[in-house]
Amino acid sequence: MAGQFERHPFLLTAQDVAKALGTDLERGLSSTQVAQLQEKYPPNELDVGGAIPWYKIFLKQLVNAMILVLFFAMALSFAVNDWVEGGVLLAVIVLNVSIGFYQEYGAEKKMDALRALSAPSATVLRDGRTQVIPNAEVVPGDVVILKMGDTVPADVRLFEAMNLAADEQSLTGESVPVEKIVEHLEDEELGIGDRINIAYGTTTVRKGRGRGVVISTGMQTEVGKIAASTAKKHRKAGRSMNYKKYGKRQPVIGLTRRIYDFVGKFLGLTEGTPLQIKLSKLAYMLFGCALLLAVVVFAVNKFHVPNEVVIYAISTGIAIIPESLVAVLTITMVVAVTVMRKANVVVRDLSALEALGGVTNICSDKTGTLTQGAMIVRKVWIPSKTIYTVKDSKHPSNPTEGTVTFSEDDSQAEEPEKRDFDQERSAAVLKFDVPDEKLNPSKHKAEIEKEATMNPRLEAFLLSAALCNLATVRHEPEPQEGHPKWQVTGEPTEIALQVFAHRFQRGKRVVEAEGWKQVAEFPFDSSIKRMSVIYNGPNLDHSMVFTKGAVERVLDLCSTVGVEDAQEPMTDKYKERILKQMDVFASQGQRVLAVASRPWEGKYTEKPALENHEGDEALRNRVESNLTLLGLAGIYDPPRKETTPAIAECSSAGIKVHMLTGDHPATAEAIAKEVGIIPRNLSVLSRDVASAIVQKASDFDKLSDAEIDALPELPLVLARCAPDTKTRMIEALRRRSAYMAMTGDGVNDAPSLSRADVGIAMGSGSDVAKSAAKIVLTDDKFNSIVAAIREGRRMFDNIQKFILHLLASNVGEVILLICGLGFQDESGFSVFPISPLEILWINMVTSSFPAFGLGREQASRDVMRKPPHDRKRGVFTNQILVDMLVYGLLMGILSLMTFVIIIYGANDGQLGINCNREFPEECVPVFRARATVFAELTWLILISAWEFKDIRRSLFRLNPDDNSRFPLFKDVYENRFLFWAVVLGALSVFPVVYIPKVNTSVFKHTSISWEWSLAVAATIVYVAGLELWKLTKRHFRLLEDAAVVRGTFSQGSEETGHKFHRAISFSSLKSWRSIGRTHTGETRASTGEKKDTSPV
Repeated sequence: MAGQFERHPFLLTAQDVAKALGTDLERGLSSTQVAQLQEKYPPNELDVGGAIPWYKIFLKQLVNAMILVLFFAMALSFAVNDWVEGGVLLAVIVLNVSIGFYQEYGAEKKMDALRALSAPSATVLRDGRTQVIPNAEVVPGDVVILKMGDTVPADVRLFEAMNLAADEQSLTGESVPVEKIVEHLEDEELGIGDRINIAYGTTTVRKGRGRGVVISTGMQTEVGKIAASTAKKHRKAGRSMNYKKYGKRQPVIGLTRRIYDFVGKFLGLTEGTPLQIKLSKLAYMLFGCALLLAVVVFAVNKFHVPNEVVIYAISTGIAIIPESLVAVLTITMVVAVTVMRKANVVVRDLSALEALGGVTNICSDKTGTLTQGAMIVRKVWIPSKTIYTVKDSKHPSNPTEGTVTFSEDDSQAEEPEKRDFDQERSAAVLKFDVPDEKLNPSKHKAEIEKEATMNPRLEAFLLSAALCNLATVRHEPEPQEGHPKWQVTGEPTEIALQVFAHRFQRGKRVVEAEGWKQVAEFPFDSSIKRMSVIYNGPNLDHSMVFTKGAVERVLDLCSTVGVEDAQEPMTDKYKERILKQMDVFASQGQRVLAVASRPWEGKYTEKPALENHEGDEALRNRVESNLTLLGLAGIYDPPRKETTPAIAECSSAGIKVHMLTGDHPATAEAIAKEVGIIPRNLSVLSRDVASAIVQKASDFDKLSDAEIDALPELPLVLARCAPDTKTRMIEALRRRSAYMAMTGDGVNDAPSLSRADVGIAMGSGSDVAKSAAKIVLTDDKFNSIVAAIREGRRMFDNIQKFILHLLASNVGEVILLICGLGFQDESGFSVFPISPLEILWINMVTSSFPAFGLGREQASRDVMRKPPHDRKRGVFTNQILVDMLVYGLLMGILSLMTFVIIIYGANDGQLGINCNREFPEECVPVFRARATVFAELTWLILISAWEFKDIRRSLFRLNPDDNSRFPLFKDVYENRFLFWAVVLGALSVFPVVYIPKVNTSVFKHTSISWEWSLAVAATIVYVAGLELWKLTKRHFRLLEDAAVVRGTFSQGSEETGHKFHRAISFSSLKSWRSIGRTHTGETRASTGEKKDTSPV
């Protein structure tokens, strides 16, 4: 706490606190004061450990299997006095560690920056203007503005509180939100839980709003003091060494587990993302294989281990390790995070990046995610039967656009029974049954609609809608560039009502200027779904209560309907009529709110109960009683135009979309049909499925887990959804082995976001929701979730490609060297067909850059037409493992045959003496053979990178939609980084083979001539072999991805979502044939389901 207080701030008045801190409660701190205070006080952060220090990242680069084997090889090289090879190995280690350190350190910094984008923020008043700043920039003396859902940025002495309550359970253990006041307290002995005029840092505002002045920040807050006293680390369970408490064996068990934790963390086997841990395990497994191969080399030489044998063992060890794997993986992830950031997706946890590719279900909010979140009042019903309609309004915030008409409601008249034309269609004959009302629309309705004018009933509705409202609508005659003329703030629902009131010049500012003064507020509460305000009006001797909220919640509180002469008592029959009108609006996709009011007996002078929560509820119950219903507002939130295509893309990718919303069931169902989550005609589904896919949360919550598991389909639409319902949905999906992403924005969504496999918070949501989520959408759009999944799948596919590329070459090198043990010279030592430094050059230079290029590959055309990947197998699927062995075997055999042809075909088996270390005349054939094998192996590995652009399709026809005769160059040039990596890598062979001294002394090979033909021929044979294997896989459908499993209908399809609007074609007729069926069979519309049997 700032030390300028004589007494604790909770004992002082707000004015005294402000005076002590030198701040103005109306204008806040000045910019000069802020700069001075930021120099005086540390950032408003809890000291809970910063970013990973650079030296830990450096040590992590040194201690991994790739570098350890190189260290081992370097030490052995120096031990046998092979200074050139040892020096090159040292340079390779330095280069590899430097690249890895630079990339990971940069990635850590970038992740810190991305986390900062989704870090909690604070709304403060400075220089008389409201600003949103990061929590870390808050200083003592700042005036903070709080509202429901905010995280309190620091300890704050409140001076304004409108039904403000904070959840302080994490600080004081108090399970009920604490109601806040502004008056100073007298008792100096009060504990922190009883200082109810203080809002504490890191606690959450559960309801209401308020303002306060910051009295302490960072480690000086009450939470900071607790953090400082509990900063010591806590051990995992079972790590204690207390034998008195746990028995005599515990010290041994505890010590063993501590050592395991330390070694696992040090080697990257127990910490990191799942993929990083899996690759670390692969690295150490390969290290073990390297040691095993060394033993094999020693065994072949009967464990007579002179320097030559050691060098050969070093070669085999180097061959099996993909030295550049860690660096390539790190760079690929950094690129993916950057790409997602540009797509408005902030990744807070790298594990989510990997998890996205395995998502099978998305549970999404409706408002602002599937829909635009820019609501507009479409219909208003005024008792007893007048309906106002807003027409031709394209911009929700502009009250001057469009017109308002009114008509008499005739929806209550008895309607003739509707025919189900879909059911009447026969499968044999397609008839286009068009209802008579569509062919011959009645002109009566259009004729009776007139332009709306003000009247007492409408005025009473507008007065309540405008005043029971926190939104603002402001006209800017000369707006700034890029800003609209009409500026709005507040919740979309309230903005819509405020804009509607402005259409009749009855906006909140206009009304308050006439003399209406607010005296109390009962804010919106999600548990009762309504809010109320109390105003004193001009020329009135009593106060007025204005209420709005969910129709069911307000209707039960009303005793009358209408105003003045039209007022009637609320009867059960009238209530049914109102509910029917609500259903009419809701079935059109509108969210329906009820607006009501009542006069208060005299002037309102009540005060909220300070002692207990129940007293406040009792007062609210008194206020919100005997209301008069003034009307219903149908507020329409149009779906985003990109939502339906995004849902269709999810369907083709084997991902099911669920809509969990707090809206009325009819509204939720109408929007779900419009965006394609459920079919427009539910009769295409079986009766049990149709009844299961749309449910109220209350009905779903009544079901036991066994009953939920017995449902033929989990609900695709859950209306009136509460936070607990979301959690139950997560558990139900998990029991069905689903892997789900859950969206949320409110404080109450935090439990479901943290429990979901991938929690996705909205950028406009509360700080608590963002902190609980692994991903934050800065634009709140559903298609951004789909873009993130697409990017996660792209990254996963690319990791598979470059792992296959790196490991296939390692398999080829190992086969070559192990078979090469049989090539023994006159002294009995094995002659390696490729030298250690040639292997290092191939692995570090030749392979690395194409691997980087594969990591930058664009998403394949069918990336969203395949099912989610198997999370248990990860990147090492059966296809990858088999391909690795097939390509590695082919590579090794061709290289081995080339060596044999040169040594035994052209040089009568002349292997020379000591050709692993020296270059006498008799070693020329071996050196020429090595040069040829080096060139050939380099080209085979490089051409593999192009082949692995698609692990099933032919290199000569990568794009099945391309009709050109020879698209090879266009396809390989598409990824320019990969193209030039292959081309330059292929050209680099010539200087390595021909530069004098370097070729013979370093790489242990020499210049060649006719042997180039062998390398070229082997490359052609290799490409033919790869193409033949790919053709075999396609023709016999070997190792292919599983087909996308579709349900009884396809989400986002024409029949499911948008109305049919295309010209009729033969293909569209075929799609119409299935509309009237009870069950729709699985289609194979996607390439993930359509088996590719084409020769290319």
